Amino acid sequence: MAKPDFQNLYENDYYAWVNKQLELLRSGQCHAVDIQNLVEEVEDMGKKVKRELETRLSVLLIHLLKWQYQPDRRGASWEITIKGQRRDLEKLLSKNPSLKHILDETIASAYADAAYYAHIETGYPEEDFPPDCLWTFEQFMDADFWPDRFKD
Repeated sequence: MAKPDFQNLYENDYYAWVNKQLELLRSGQCHAVDIQNLVEEVEDMGKKVKRELETRLSVLLIHLLKWQYQPDRRGASWEITIKGQRRDLEKLLSKNPSLKHILDETIASAYADAAYYAHIETGYPEEDFPPDCLWTFEQFMDADFWPDRFKD
């Protein structure tokens, strides 16, 4: 028995493709599953979680840099963003503890982006922002941590 034309379904009706794969898996028909595209989708799911980690870290670090470098512009929206990103990062890491193994490299990448965007948003020269993250993960995730320009 020939397999259905999964590639056509995958490309033209992704939702229907997903539901068909679920139906096949649930019914134990693993031999009929579109393995090639399913492998790609599972791989993409892992990449998506890693991207979420990096994005959340970057947003948090941008706001902490702005908090430190622009004390006169501090406001409720920055505070809400900082608190929200901390909370969402905690949830993400508790649901995906293996992400902790890539924290250092992800923080380095997220901080580079954060420093660049903080430079653009604040108008401060790019060289005013140190090339490496100013704080440890534990430090910037601490709910009581609010950076001060002259006291790190």
